[in-house]
Amino acid sequence: MTSVAVVGAGPNGLSAACRLAQAGLNVTVYERSSVAGGSCRSVDLFGNGSVVDLGAAAHPFGVASPAFKTLKLEAHGLEWIHPKYPMAHPFAGEPAALLHQDIEATAQYLGRDYINWKNLHAPFSNYPEGIGLNLMNPLLKWPNNPILMAKFGAKAIWSAKSVANTFFHSEQARALFAGSSLHSTLPPSYISTSAFGIVFGVLGMTTGWPVAKGGSQSIINALLEVLHLSGGRVQYNSEILNIRDISDNDIIVFDLVPSRILGIEGIEISEQYKRQLKKWRHKSGVYKVDYLLDGPIPWEDSRVNQAGTVHVGGSLEEMNNAEKTVAKGKVPSNPFVMLAQQQNADLSRSARNGENIIWTYAHVPNGCSQDIRPLIEGQIERFAPGFRERIITAVEHTPHDLERWNPNLIGGDIGGGALDGTQQIFRPIAGRQPYRLLKNRIYICSSSTPPGGGVHGMGGWHAAEAVLTDLLR
Repeated sequence: MTSVAVVGAGPNGLSAACRLAQAGLNVTVYERSSVAGGSCRSVDLFGNGSVVDLGAAAHPFGVASPAFKTLKLEAHGLEWIHPKYPMAHPFAGEPAALLHQDIEATAQYLGRDYINWKNLHAPFSNYPEGIGLNLMNPLLKWPNNPILMAKFGAKAIWSAKSVANTFFHSEQARALFAGSSLHSTLPPSYISTSAFGIVFGVLGMTTGWPVAKGGSQSIINALLEVLHLSGGRVQYNSEILNIRDISDNDIIVFDLVPSRILGIEGIEISEQYKRQLKKWRHKSGVYKVDYLLDGPIPWEDSRVNQAGTVHVGGSLEEMNNAEKTVAKGKVPSNPFVMLAQQQNADLSRSARNGENIIWTYAHVPNGCSQDIRPLIEGQIERFAPGFRERIITAVEHTPHDLERWNPNLIGGDIGGGALDGTQQIFRPIAGRQPYRLLKNRIYICSSSTPPGGGVHGMGGWHAAEAVLTDLLR
């Protein structure tokens, strides 16, 4: 029986392992930590019985993932829970922008931008499964729906700022769209960032931005159950530093970023591939702070309390200026803050009645060592006066802390590598088979491969398909 070693038990590594084990291969996953999950883990961070997501929080790609659907994770304990609003974008002294899980309701809320919001998103909202089938595949692969992808490409090539200013009149609509584009960790004035604004908006208005009941760890637990039922196994506390530790396997699949693969002694890939992997660039990092509050955030617009994800960044121009500052390697005075209120949907997150668990991070330069917590709190306070008074305690994780916790997060880069320039298309190397580093032997499946960052397992799924295709040939 063909033996496979998967290095790394994150969502991609486990998805690859499940697919290969179900195909009848002898699969062992090697995980450096004592628990599986990579950046998709949940713990009782505050020691009070509550649930805190250490990494990924809301899951627009997870609920839409073809890999997760095929593996039937919901039959293995995974339950998606949706907040009333997938996302909110607050403003000071003005109503917040609200993304509903419905394109009609979102467009109606935006008033005079009703028609243009629908015209921009409807072609894709009317075919939501197209996001999973087309946009979670490698960009160089012929799409399942070429007409849909041609329409998408015509709009995706623009910058989010250009699309927002061209299509919309209100600051609410502009910020709602551009804020979603910042999941690329690029300034919205950069070309192709509108792709992220469209994709995240469409997912929110169709399949939603749910949380996993009981914490993101529930996704990993479901994957582990599928793996074990398929005959696969996980070997914990097994950091692979030398290829000979796993060289007795026929096939090796790495759920690692390129620099971590190159750091493995005796790695058997060609000099050509090594040169390409050495060129891999990492993007801006994040500075994460988790809060325990004595009650809900006192948002100026109380409807924001019913949103699962909140983009805290002010106007389009403010967000663009902040992200351009980060891109220059500097810390902005008003950074863009991603905030998750998972407890709004999943009441089991807090063990004590009345307390609230809040998850945040700010975009910062890669490897930033400055204390960013005061800036995060200052941003939230702008739109929720009295926020600081609610804080019982907080736990901070600098970019270096995140990298120590998960070595794939180089300098706090949570997306597996920059998404600007050619890296948005060629991940991690130029070629039609991005998952193969050495045919019939070594493969890569991390977030440095298509379709990139996020908890969806598709990098692992596609890598497993590459393995099976090569074996058949």
